[in-house]
Amino acid sequence: MSDALVIIPTYNEKENVEAIIRAVFNQKKSFHILIVDDNSPDGTSKIVSNLIHEFPTQLFIENRTEKNGIGTAYIHGFKWAIEKKYDYIIEMDADFSHNPKDLVRLYNACKKEGADVSIGSRYSKGVNVVNWPMKRVLLSYFASKYVRFITGIPIHDTTAGFVCYKRNVLETLQLDKIKFVGYAFQIEMKFKAWKHKFNIKEVSVIFTDRTLGESKMSGSIVYEALFGVLKLRINGIPK
Repeated sequence: MSDALVIIPTYNEKENVEAIIRAVFNQKKSFHILIVDDNSPDGTSKIVSNLIHEFPTQLFIENRTEKNGIGTAYIHGFKWAIEKKYDYIIEMDADFSHNPKDLVRLYNACKKEGADVSIGSRYSKGVNVVNWPMKRVLLSYFASKYVRFITGIPIHDTTAGFVCYKRNVLETLQLDKIKFVGYAFQIEMKFKAWKHKFNIKEVSVIFTDRTLGESKMSGSIVYEALFGVLKLRINGIPK
């Protein structure tokens, strides 16, 4: 039994899903994986189900009936992880934009270095992004600057999706009250962890844009983030 679970949401990731699963299992630290698939029409879940025969005690899948946003997929996974009593729960993309070799660094930041939340940060030491168009780099970088300015949160990469949480953080944050489902979900989780005075540590990583499959970024997701941050600042933590 591993004490750490990696949650990977998927939608049409047949080009990446087997490779990312094998890469995670190839790390020196033993991790379990939960795939949360939103009814991918390309057969992603079938690939995972076939791999479960090879990794029956390490790999799990939760199939959802429709695509409801990355935030709800992670919350589904968080609740599953809490029920199974994993001590460390890690968010990770399926497309290799997050390097599996950095999983141990995020885990150790919580396990050995005292963090309650560790963030794979693109911006804590300059701008560590590879293969993104300049327009998207600037959008992401200044989005995090904007969040810091509006909320006062002392985090350089507030929109990062490569994050390790201790279980007690997720148990504290009242997951059913998380409001946002897209880009702003990552901001809201960090904001509420900070407001609850959890120790947050940024671990510098290099983010590499996907080479296979299609990006899930959209204008509505960015809109949610921009205006969602103002709501967070005004409303704070729900009672």
